[in-house]
Amino acid sequence: MKIANIFYNIIIGAVILLAVLLAVSKLPIPGNYKVLTVLSGSMEPSIHTGAVVVIKPAGEYNIGDVITFGEIGKDKTPITHRINNIYVKDGKPVFVTKGDANNSTDMREIGKEEIQGKVLFSIPFLGYVLEFVKTPLGFGVVVILPAAAIIIDEVIKIFREFKKKPEAAAEKESQNR
Repeated sequence: MKIANIFYNIIIGAVILLAVLLAVSKLPIPGNYKVLTVLSGSMEPSIHTGAVVVIKPAGEYNIGDVITFGEIGKDKTPITHRINNIYVKDGKPVFVTKGDANNSTDMREIGKEEIQGKVLFSIPFLGYVLEFVKTPLGFGVVVILPAAAIIIDEVIKIFREFKKKPEAAAEKESQNR
């Protein structure tokens, strides 16, 4: 029973932490954190396919930084690659990027305005969970199952309390005699 309680608390804690992180990342705050899922293996082994990356805009970007660039949207997928080189063109920095698993640098050079942010950290395989949660079945599993578990746990506690009352009343009555 103790192991089940520990497992239950870990799962609930992880769900709450994930929900808070996702909620904060969706707030329209300039310079806010963003949580994104990595969909390809171009950054392996540093960042695995299916990992979640947490990014935040930075004041400056340097060679070796892992950045996410491009538009973010339903039909637009940003890219997460490492800065391989930086040069100045027309007085503005231009970034040459490369995926760690790729043999050559990206064909397209990136302007600073296209960079969504620098990768702060990644969590392997959590992206698979996030993508699953976006489905109706996943939403049910993540929201409805924990809610049902909490409700069932509370109902069990209530029944235990009701069971104790008649026993306590009978014990009190026998003491009064």
